[in-house]
Amino acid sequence: MAKGFKKAEVTREYMKWGCYGKTGSGKTLTSLLIAEKLAEMEGKRVAFIDTEKGTTFYKREVPERKVHPAAFDFDIIETKSIFEALEEIEALDASVHGVVVVDSMTALWEAAKAAYNGKMTSKGGIPVQGWGPIKKPYKRIMSLLMDGKYHMGICGREGVEMADDDEGEARVVGAKMKAEGETAYEPHMLLRMMPVREEDGSHRIRAFFEKDRSGILTGKTIDWPNFGTIEPVVRLLAGTGTSTRLGTPEENAELDITAQEREAERSRNEQLELFNTIRAAIVTATSLDQLKTAWSLTNGKKSKLGDYFDMLETAKDSRKVEIAQGVS
Repeated sequence: MAKGFKKAEVTREYMKWGCYGKTGSGKTLTSLLIAEKLAEMEGKRVAFIDTEKGTTFYKREVPERKVHPAAFDFDIIETKSIFEALEEIEALDASVHGVVVVDSMTALWEAAKAAYNGKMTSKGGIPVQGWGPIKKPYKRIMSLLMDGKYHMGICGREGVEMADDDEGEARVVGAKMKAEGETAYEPHMLLRMMPVREEDGSHRIRAFFEKDRSGILTGKTIDWPNFGTIEPVVRLLAGTGTSTRLGTPEENAELDITAQEREAERSRNEQLELFNTIRAAIVTATSLDQLKTAWSLTNGKKSKLGDYFDMLETAKDSRKVEIAQGVS
């Protein structure tokens, strides 16, 4: 039974952000600055999955560091294994960790592809049927992160976006997060990070907000982004209602399979009921006219009856002989 529509209410949600950029663009630092404040708000800790040892110098005090010279306080797992990362995310306790950061999703996507050990194409590529198993653990990680009752940030390296021009030639048309194709579309907010080099040799971190579902920051370019930058959006995530989980791919597949099985059972019952109705009309016919009328009940229903149609046709032919012989 369908749940039905209901009036939309303001629910308690969690900040889900993504950022990508080239090396040195400030992805890790910006994510730590955001995560630190979000964790303070929740009175919980930050869980950081580090695939590239990008937090090495953020675990310690660096007085020369102009932005946040003090050491960041967070819990860390260092791994490049997608299955180890998945295991840790599945076991994560939201009562302890209020923020989760994965840096980087690019490394986990590469790990998912590297773990494929099936047959390859003649050119050494992954066949179409191989992508399902490859994407399964990655998609589950994203589902858990998006549904988790905690704030979440994902970082990724920058890749190029290609498209065919009018002459069918592949051209670079922009930049994108180097990860599974749908990754960048899932978080509430997406930042493209860019290092800006000054003439005097110094540099700045700059963020272009490619997406912000609240509409507050979309299209804006901000130097040295931090928690204060996104705080207006975070405030909008407060609410009294309970947010709905969208579920993992496995959970949704199970729901859909169950629904399909229910529909198949309903269809089989309707098919049997129709067969019994028409068959009863055929076997009780006492004249050729009544038999003709009974058979007309199959008009337009051959496909719906399936194998039962042949059974009805056999019953009709038998009854026709019986009527001709005067069998009642």
